[in-house]
Amino acid sequence: MKWNLFLCLTVILAIQSCKVEPFAKKEKPVTIPFELTSHNNISIKALLNQADTLDLMFHTAASDLSLTTTATEHIESISWSGEHEVTAWGGNAAARFSASNSLQIGQITWDSLPIWESENSGPGTGGKFGPNLFEGKAIELNFDKKVMVIHDSLPSGLGKYMKAPLVYEDDMMFIEGVSTINGKDYTNRFLIHSGYGGSVLYDDAFAAESSISEHIEITDEQELRDSYGNVLKTLKGTLPRFSLAGLEFENVTVGFFEGSIGRQQMSVIGGDLLKRFNFIIDSENEFIYLKRSQKEVSSAS
Repeated sequence: MKWNLFLCLTVILAIQSCKVEPFAKKEKPVTIPFELTSHNNISIKALLNQADTLDLMFHTAASDLSLTTTATEHIESISWSGEHEVTAWGGNAAARFSASNSLQIGQITWDSLPIWESENSGPGTGGKFGPNLFEGKAIELNFDKKVMVIHDSLPSGLGKYMKAPLVYEDDMMFIEGVSTINGKDYTNRFLIHSGYGGSVLYDDAFAAESSISEHIEITDEQELRDSYGNVLKTLKGTLPRFSLAGLEFENVTVGFFEGSIGRQQMSVIGGDLLKRFNFIIDSENEFIYLKRSQKEVSSAS
């Protein structure tokens, strides 16, 4: 699977794309520690331009490197190249970009990376990056050990993992999930979106087709802001059963947008559900391998 640097969920840019050069192969896997924030985001230490240390969010639905406007106020190592209009979930916005930068995460260093400026990232992080940086590698996320492990190829010993196909569209990863609503099972495709802190967010068409608002108790209403500050309202409720790759979960918190049909065009699974798994993304062969985390196993027993 080839990653395109400028195609991502939050930013769709009408400019020429730039390919990330893969880092040199290593004989041993590279282990990168992370922190799981209180908002269910994956936060990783990074060094920018050999000068500025900051926390970046690993965002499975992004394929650019971006920094927030708050973070860039305190970073002097960036030289801005210009500004472009971009499209996000809630509308259009103007964003600055920097054409060439270096980035170090753990033992891995990249050069000549573009950086985009956006309004938001996961709380407590100064920006975000996507899996495109690890092109050609297998990406393991272990929430028990709080480490990301980058493998040259798919590791062995996957007998306890459930294997599921990935569907790629515009370089974003989707997986099938099954929602039980009013006693009926609905199969739908979900974007794997670690930047979203909730469990499940439904697209507008699915919410209308399933009449989910009529069959679950609405427990909360929240505002969700995209990377450029546009506000969208979501309703939340409790789903009796949700399954992913043959693994079932009960009483899952789900959300969907309030308002006109068509604004939310894809369903997503977010950090509150993803942290219940340890998983490996095999983008080259378009599969994902999942098993319950030890914390999830303990809570279920």
